[in-house]
Amino acid sequence: MTVLSQLRDACATVAERASYVRIDADVIPAYARSLSESPPRADAPRDAGYWLTLDAINFGSGWFPTLRKPAGMSGYRTIEAGVRRRFDSDGPWSAEELERITADEIAQVLSQDPDHELMGLFARSLNDLGAHIARDYDGAFEAVIGSSAVGLVEILATWDCFDDVSSYGELTIPFLKRAQIAAADLARAKLADFTDLDRLTMFADNLVPHVLRLDGILTFDAGLAARIDAEQLIGHGSREEVEIRACALHAVELIVAERPDSRAADIDELLWLRGQQPRYKRSPRHRSRTTAY
Repeated sequence: MTVLSQLRDACATVAERASYVRIDADVIPAYARSLSESPPRADAPRDAGYWLTLDAINFGSGWFPTLRKPAGMSGYRTIEAGVRRRFDSDGPWSAEELERITADEIAQVLSQDPDHELMGLFARSLNDLGAHIARDYDGAFEAVIGSSAVGLVEILATWDCFDDVSSYGELTIPFLKRAQIAAADLARAKLADFTDLDRLTMFADNLVPHVLRLDGILTFDAGLAARIDAEQLIGHGSREEVEIRACALHAVELIVAERPDSRAADIDELLWLRGQQPRYKRSPRHRSRTTAY
């Protein structure tokens, strides 16, 4: 069994047992039919180092409200823009440079306070990424890609910088959100020719579950909903937080089953882009302080 098969099975089991989150399966067929195609993406940088670097720090949504953000930009877009500026102005970091990068240095690139907790976490993740690329791939970021999306995810799953595994009772749930999105990003940038992208799942974060909640696909326990609406942090690894991510992932699997020509990664992108609309931005989503997403 691959790690992503394990993930699908575990999330289906969580959805059956969940006490804080419920999937309204009856409305999924109509909802699946109502989803339009995603708009074309802007040209993506064709640089494996760029995508692996960005995805190694594609986390911190629980801290995003505390970041310095240009007007109209989300936390992710702020981080993405900072990394993009660095690559455009000074070129990519080498693996050895990432292995040594400090919180002060990444904070300067992202125009953030170097004492912000997230900057230290970003530096630690980039240090690990640089060490793996330098040691295992002779400094060549593209050498890690290979020919299989699942194979890449399984490699990244063993690196601390892409770690994302939760527990739920006796279940081990390898969400691996950022490892999976790295595979998708490399394919979208035409840096990889994967034939198994259909094996990727939804990239379990806090925005797609929010969209599914507001769209009536997920129903949250009243107490949990009140805590989220009050912008209280939801503990990473708590039963509630795992159910939110797992039920959203399983709901996307049910949507894909209604659209045989679709893939979970594509549905994820469609729902993530929907989440940029004002209706979704106006309502609080769950926030957890974690390096998973």
